[in-house]
Amino acid sequence: MNPLQIIEKYYPPHLPGWHILTEHSRMVTGKALEVIRKHPELNADSRFIAEAAMIHDIGIFMTNAPDLYCFGDKPYICHGYLGHDIMVKEGFLKHALVCERHTGAGLSIDDIINQQLPIPHRDMLPQSIEEQIICYADKFYSKSGSLDSEKPIEKIRKSLLKFGEEQLKRFEYWHSMFG
Repeated sequence: MNPLQIIEKYYPPHLPGWHILTEHSRMVTGKALEVIRKHPELNADSRFIAEAAMIHDIGIFMTNAPDLYCFGDKPYICHGYLGHDIMVKEGFLKHALVCERHTGAGLSIDDIINQQLPIPHRDMLPQSIEEQIICYADKFYSKSGSLDSEKPIEKIRKSLLKFGEEQLKRFEYWHSMFG
């Protein structure tokens, strides 16, 4: 099974949640692929980026986010590690890391502990260039509202700053590299 078939395993195509997930993921994939087209010097793996960007939010259905047609029992912040667990179970370990490490601008163990987040206590910071590109691209698109409208950079900055200066610093670094 390829990673994209996994979406249909967990999201029936006739349900609204499938549309939200796939449209958001398609926009993030497009943005991530645009970054590597503009920056061939990064030597990023375009095939991996295309696959991983499409499944980075696979865990949202297990969260309680009714506006996204997700009726699970976990807080939304958990979708990254839940997606990680799904992808590990499916045998896609590198894709699993993208799922876990894309929340915000990545989450350090200090962020998790200090903010008392209900997620495992381990570093969830993007490491590989592909993880960083997908995390960066994800910040430009929302799963609520207009799925295909890119967020203005100031809105992204304001949103990340709510979760700490380090989140904004990581994003600004990526923006200087990828923007």
